[in-house]
Amino acid sequence: MTTHWIETFLEAIQAEQDASENTVMAYARDLQEFEAFLKKSRQDFKSATRSDVENYIVSLETRGMAASTRARRLSSVRQLFRFAFEEGWRDDDPSSQIKGPRKIKHLPDTLSEDQVDRMLDAALKTGRSKPDRLRNTCLMQLLYATGMRVSELVSLPVAAMRGNPEMLFIKGKGGKERMVPLSPSAKMATAAYLADLDQMQELERKKGKPASRFLFPSNGKLGHLTRIRFYTLVKEIAGNAGVDPNTVTPHTLRHAFATHLLAGGADLRVIQMLLGHADVATTEIYTHVLDEKLKSLVLDHHPLAND
Repeated sequence: MTTHWIETFLEAIQAEQDASENTVMAYARDLQEFEAFLKKSRQDFKSATRSDVENYIVSLETRGMAASTRARRLSSVRQLFRFAFEEGWRDDDPSSQIKGPRKIKHLPDTLSEDQVDRMLDAALKTGRSKPDRLRNTCLMQLLYATGMRVSELVSLPVAAMRGNPEMLFIKGKGGKERMVPLSPSAKMATAAYLADLDQMQELERKKGKPASRFLFPSNGKLGHLTRIRFYTLVKEIAGNAGVDPNTVTPHTLRHAFATHLLAGGADLRVIQMLLGHADVATTEIYTHVLDEKLKSLVLDHHPLAND
């Protein structure tokens, strides 16, 4: 029986790769579905052949799944079989020679510098109270100044911003750490927000409530502002700035950070380090964004473009 394979594999990636709960759950779903597919032909992980894996990928395409989804499912299967081979559960890896579907490159949505400026200004006026407006301004300034992932931003420890630091220490995916410089406007927004936060938390302490360790505390289960709440905040700020909320997410501002740096002459390797990308190939997508912008600039404005 191979029913324990998935559980053991998941425990290993969580321990060895410090995989997040969402990543582990995604692996679990993918592998459980593959296991169910094998059972239909009375196979399991131990007896599955290359043909079984190929048939599974074909079945996903028949069901109309996107190439990116099929590629992810195949990646999950490959990692399980590689793990099984290393553990000695199998003498071979039936998935090693299978080529995945080609991923269609989608250029990331981004914003112009003017749109970002308008959103930063709108954040100053978005919120029902002064503390809300200070927090929203701090969130937006930090996101655009650093290009952080949303999960990294909302869970920032307050200690990371104490002492008016020039650099922000970020713990990213897989526990990888990086340092990102802070802009003067981000430092000013954070200082104003922290002064207000400290006053509020001092009042809470007098009531016997402990101070939160997070920069953006919340009364919810996580103890900090959730990604969903910040997502809705960004939409609200975009609307107040006259930017179509349907075109903006927190990740769009991360893309804007990278694209604007590259347009300003920053080195691709530096941007890779600031974004926390493991592979520079991931960062190279921003060069394509600039290529498209330059192309449209020429086609729209060159005097011979309409000839």
